[in-house]
Amino acid sequence: MNVKDKVIMITGAGGGLGSEMARLLCDNGAKVVIVDLDAEKGQATADDICAKGGQAWFIKADVTSEADWKAAVDFAVEKGGRLDVLVNNAGINIRKPVEEMVIDEWMTMMKVNTGSTFLGSKYAIPVMRKQGGGAIINTSSVCGLVGHKFTPEAYTATKGAVTLLTKAIASRYAKDGIRCNSIHPSTVDTPLVREKLKDPQFHAERVGEVPLGRLATASDVANAVLYLCSEEASFINGIALPIDGGVTCY
Repeated sequence: MNVKDKVIMITGAGGGLGSEMARLLCDNGAKVVIVDLDAEKGQATADDICAKGGQAWFIKADVTSEADWKAAVDFAVEKGGRLDVLVNNAGINIRKPVEEMVIDEWMTMMKVNTGSTFLGSKYAIPVMRKQGGGAIINTSSVCGLVGHKFTPEAYTATKGAVTLLTKAIASRYAKDGIRCNSIHPSTVDTPLVREKLKDPQFHAERVGEVPLGRLATASDVANAVLYLCSEEASFINGIALPIDGGVTCY
């Protein structure tokens, strides 16, 4: 996939899925701006990429802060000369059902998961328009496509909002050469999830719902991002791409 010399900003890239995306994109010749609230993890990821011959920069930012977003986009343009792709990947999940959640928790979820996607797009779009185009990729979830009985309602609501925000941006800004797509992973096999899989009920719920019979890997998700960032995806706009082994096909 051709992402050579593209300047790509990824939020929540200090660890987890975001760092996997950053490493794969750099392996394929991209220049990556790592955005994270955890300065230690974010800088360590950037340093590791650079030590292996890649090009990456780190900036600490709170993705719910408008001032931090403006500074982060300015930083990306200063370092890379442009901003080709924004990956809105940061997110949280307060794991409470709707009847137990309080309004402050609900609003926190909205602010982080949906508000950060709005703010990132707000500040990236003018830069992309000026330079003649770009792409935005939003990390949603299978819960942004279907109601999921094992997932808190607030998380589902935020990811549903991200899904349609993606389509709205795709339809409005395509005329400026800006593509916007969302990805929708099911449960991803991470060290934390692997520990939870020792619980037979959790294992039955999460693995049992996947027609392919396994969980998604971080590499599965990162490869989808690599494609959507690439020149090969230049006519892909406004899609909601499940990375779920068939969970949403029922």
